[in-house]
Parts: sequence; structure tokens; C-alpha cells
Amino acid sequence: MIYCVDDDNTIREIEVYTLKQTGFEAKGFYDSKELFEALKTETPDLIVLDIMLPGKDGIEILSELRNNSETKDIPVIMATAKGTEMDKIQGLDKGADDYLVKPFGPMEMVSRIKAVLRRCNRQTSPADTLISGKIVLKDKEHKVTVNGERVNLTFKEYELLKTFMQNPDIVFTRDQLLSLVWGLEHMVESRTVDMHIKTLRKKLGIAGSQIETVIGVGYRMESE
Repeated sequence: MIYCVDDDNTIREIEVYTLKQTGFEAKGFYDSKELFEALKTETPDLIVLDIMLPGKDGIEILSELRNNSETKDIPVIMATAKGTEMDKIQGLDKGADDYLVKPFGPMEMVSRIKAVLRRCNRQTSPADTLISGKIVLKDKEHKVTVNGERVNLTFKEYELLKTFMQNPDIVFTRDQLLSLVWGLEHMVESRTVDMHIKTLRKKLGIAGSQIETVIGVGYRMESE
């Protein structure tokens, strides 16, 4: 379970929606009062905490979390519009595990959450089995089937498909896919993505039409 604390309703709803779409359980809270009330009944795996909040700010909340034996080990990622080095230092010195500077992309948030959870040895992770229409992806078995028939994919084709299935209806630019799947920023040409998308669609057969080209932007996988 991931808790998102932000007094901006739009930002909070986007955070929670993105996390749910990528396989996580998530809840949103407006301020410290709502957060601490929820903590009485459930301990989350991680908290995404905005600094600029009504009442107690994020730094005060973080200090309170770290000074409580029941919440001191919960990983916390600070999120704020303040991008100065001093703000980051203050949050990290108080015990934050990572830092996001607004405006940040939803997938950057997801990537940072996954990284912090790995570092903290938390068990929360996206679902092992992903289903979209006739496509079934079983991650532990590294197996993909379409309409019950096994589909043999290369490693990058598999990672592309998994990224799309974990994020239905979300549009990815070629650069984002290069970063997420290849782990590179500018070392590979963007046409590499186009070539892999083409072969992936072909191997998926009729189900390949779920991967849509968004002209001038990139690609997305239509949910079914």
C-alpha cells in the first residue's frame, strides 16, 4: 500500500490513479490529520509526502514519523515544488528516502517508488499476472500468451509489453520507453523503439492492434 499526501486534489488523484494503474494499492490524503488517522489502522509500504501542506508541513510530518517507533521505518519520498539544494538537504537530513521536485512525471514517481522499495526490501510490487484482452503476461514465468497460444518474445519486446500492460492507456514518448526499457537516455536512436514496436505487434497477431501509435507523441496500449 502506498500513501500519497498532497493538498492539491488534482495532483493527489493523478498520483493515486497512476499507482493503481501500475499494479499498486494506493490511497490519497489531504493533510497530516487524514494521514495520521489512517496510520492508526494500517501501515503503508511507502509514503509520498508533499512538503507544502496546510497545518503541519511535510518536514514536521516526516519528523513525527521518524520519532514514532511504529512508523520510523516507513520509507518516505518527499515531493515539493521547491527545488533548491537546501530544501532537499533538509528533507534528507530529517530522514527522507528520496526526493521528487514538482512538476514530475507520473512514471518518474513510479520508478522512484520501485527503487526505494527495492532498497528497503519491501515486498510491495506490481501484480505477477497481467491481463489485457486476449494477452496474458506471467512475469515469474516470463511467459506471454495470446488467446492461449504461447508467444516468443525477445527480452526487450517482453519488457516493452510489460511496461504497456502495467500502464494501460498511458502514452509513452520514445525517450520515456528508451529510459524505462533500455535504461538509456540518448545512447540509442529513438527509431529502435519503433522497430521493436513493429515486431512486437507482429508477434502478438490480432492483439497487436492494442498498441496504438499516438501521432507526434509516442505509443500507448489500449485497455480492454
